[in-house]
Amino acid sequence: MQHGKYRFIAGFLILPLALYGVFVISPFVQAIYYSFTDWTGLSPDFRMTGLKNYQRLWNDDVFWKAVWHNVLLLLVLPVVTLGLGLFFAFMLNVGGRRRKNAAVAGVRGSGLYKVVYFFPQVLSIAIVALLFQFAYNPNSGALNSFLSAVGLDSVRPEWLGDPRLALWCVTAVMVWSNVGFYVVLFSAGMSAIPRDFYEAALLDGANRLQTFFRVTLPLLWDTAQTGWVYMGIMALDSFAVVQIMTVGPGGPDYSTEVLSFYLYTKAFRDGQAGYATTLGVALLIVTMIFAGVVLKLGRRERLEY
Repeated sequence: MQHGKYRFIAGFLILPLALYGVFVISPFVQAIYYSFTDWTGLSPDFRMTGLKNYQRLWNDDVFWKAVWHNVLLLLVLPVVTLGLGLFFAFMLNVGGRRRKNAAVAGVRGSGLYKVVYFFPQVLSIAIVALLFQFAYNPNSGALNSFLSAVGLDSVRPEWLGDPRLALWCVTAVMVWSNVGFYVVLFSAGMSAIPRDFYEAALLDGANRLQTFFRVTLPLLWDTAQTGWVYMGIMALDSFAVVQIMTVGPGGPDYSTEVLSFYLYTKAFRDGQAGYATTLGVALLIVTMIFAGVVLKLGRRERLEY
């Protein structure tokens, strides 16, 4: 009987596992193989070069700039996006005035606010990047026009043309386009938390800041941890925003260069597919290390309610 059960389970799993192996595992294996070659990406002829691509990678200054920019995005983007998402969700669900027979209440019209916050999520990232490219235009953009309107003509930054500001401009766009999703996600999680928990905390003298850190955040920890991993992967894959918005793209002076865009330029502009797959392997390693660190550091006892 047990033998028949395992055969039945294997019969259901063999097809999806085969598809996963062909379309997911196989490309990774091929990329690692091509990283040891001088393949151009166009010619069927190539030769093995051993560790030459990896030695070149180690001495590539642009690669290390791209790594630093990705690390900076990994540190800033999840913290700001998830922090704003938690703050807005908490205010929408618990930040309203106390009503009759309710110790805590959400703000009036919270459903409308959620729609407004979520709206950027329904836009294509290409459209978002184009809109902000126009907004950052130093001559006719909305930001500098506003500065001129309030009498700050002497300020008027170059925004995307300034190496000191360009990466932060890109980061701001990525935060704006993603924070609404986490507002809705965290709001759904908070709405499932029993109100009795908040009422008990308030009766014990806790204020709203204390209830956030002692009640809300611990109960949403698994959701926040998963969101951190997703935002970290998005920080490593910021290709579309860099490609559309920035000068060069990737500039000025490589100030917005990231690993995904550097991989693209080497593969499709310079015809160095072998070196590009080496960059892909490096990006895979960075992504796996980040996910492992976040899951390891964020591991804690699961709270149930």
